[in-house]
Amino acid sequence: MPSITLQAHFDGQSIVLDEPFELPDNARLLVTVVAPTTDFDRDPWASLAGTGLAGAYGDDEPEYTPADVRRL
Repeated sequence: MPSITLQAHFDGQSIVLDEPFELPDNARLLVTVVAPTTDFDRDPWASLAGTGLAGAYGDDEPEYTPADVRRL
């Protein structure tokens, strides 16, 4: 069986897959516990991304059409 990454969570008692996936009996698993993210962690990055997008797609930017795109 090839390796695959599956999303899961701990419900307080068991590790639960977020989506159904057929596992064979006695399948070997590696479990990585990911530190929880908080809005505090995300807010600076979201703000930076928003600032960059606002500069790239501001009202003073020209509208480009597919005809403006050239292959190099």
